[in-house]
Amino acid sequence: MAKLPRSTANDFDPAVMRLFDQYVHGDIERRSFLLGAARFAVGSAGAAGILAALTPQFAAAQQIAPDDVRLSASHMEFPSPQGYGTARGYLVKPAKADGPLPVVLVVHENRGLNPHIEDITRRLALEGFIAFAPDALFPLGGYPGDEDSARALFAKLEQPKTREDFIAAANLLLNVEGGNGKLGVVGFCYGGAIANFLATRLPSVAAAAPFYGSAPATEDVANIKAELLVVLAENDERVNASWPPYEAALKAAGVRYTLLQPPGTQHGFNNDTTPRYDQAAAAQAWQQTIELFNRTLRSAG
Repeated sequence: MAKLPRSTANDFDPAVMRLFDQYVHGDIERRSFLLGAARFAVGSAGAAGILAALTPQFAAAQQIAPDDVRLSASHMEFPSPQGYGTARGYLVKPAKADGPLPVVLVVHENRGLNPHIEDITRRLALEGFIAFAPDALFPLGGYPGDEDSARALFAKLEQPKTREDFIAAANLLLNVEGGNGKLGVVGFCYGGAIANFLATRLPSVAAAAPFYGSAPATEDVANIKAELLVVLAENDERVNASWPPYEAALKAAGVRYTLLQPPGTQHGFNNDTTPRYDQAAAAQAWQQTIELFNRTLRSAG
């Protein structure tokens, strides 16, 4: 049976996309989204059909199988004494490596370690990195298996503890077996904000690629030692509002950075499980992310 063409952001009214952005970021509840989307619903499926069409399709978007023989993957617990005490993440390495490899911390969106982020982690490992993706929801039982439940669970996290868990994960990677001690961070949405945060807190972060993540505190920007690839969407009013003061602070501090903001893109455009995905823009962002990590994490210096 031939596959049906996948939906894109252009298939939805811009007002629906704005409502969906509010919903996924916890600004409105499911009921409010459905009430708002009902004005744009066509056919018997109604607003619930719109929400279903916007919901991630993990299996359809998977690029790398969990049991790919080219990779060695496992889940690993690690101590986080300043955070929740014990944290857990998904560690993926190339099955065969000639010498130590650079390490990359992968920070998920505000849903925990879902199948999409696990797939991203495997993609990085196939590029020749040791990749590790913590699950912020582990202290509350871990990613629950569906996005609505994950959204509700995520709101219960104590963010100061969660941030300490990510700091502990980053420090763990500096000495991970098979690693070369050079650390990069990539994060998406919530994870983009965490990538920015880690760059301000840890001088050991050599490179960071925050994808459409909120800016860190302006007064902390001068602490950044990493080279940054800042990835923003064109249509992302909430996140983009924090960019001008962030950029000014980066320039004032002399931080090396590149801005990538592909035209016509929506928040979440790299996530190939939803209609917000933009294939060309995602490919460009991925290429530049890998180039950044190769340049900064593999050098002899």
